[in-house]
Amino acid sequence: MSARTKSRKRALDILFESEAQSLPTGGTLADRVGDTEYPVNEYAVLLIEGVVAHRERLDEIITENAKDWTLDRMPAVDRNLLRIGAFEVLYVDDVPDAVAVSEAVNLASELSTDESPSFVNGLLSRIVELKPTLIG
Repeated sequence: MSARTKSRKRALDILFESEAQSLPTGGTLADRVGDTEYPVNEYAVLLIEGVVAHRERLDEIITENAKDWTLDRMPAVDRNLLRIGAFEVLYVDDVPDAVAVSEAVNLASELSTDESPSFVNGLLSRIVELKPTLIG
């Protein structure tokens, strides 16, 4: 597993944990940064801080493109994977869009429902298509 793949998983863990504890998005990051047992590297911090900084816009884009699904109805893992994937697609220039989508789909396959990989793939692929109109 590559360092960035581990970073994405760690970012997902922290975003999910914060949500499960009814804390603000990324609210457990400060506690986890010093955790020597399961360290949080710079890329995971970048992802979490990016999702926090752009959450309103990310959620808006996800909601607009999730046919017949509200954010609240999505499994928490999917919701946070979509935020991470959309953040990478829209704001991280050194990650190819296809890699961001593939990594999110792989994590959905590993950690979420049977339907999640195709849902995450379809929604992030749509965001990739719309990218030129979404940023600027």
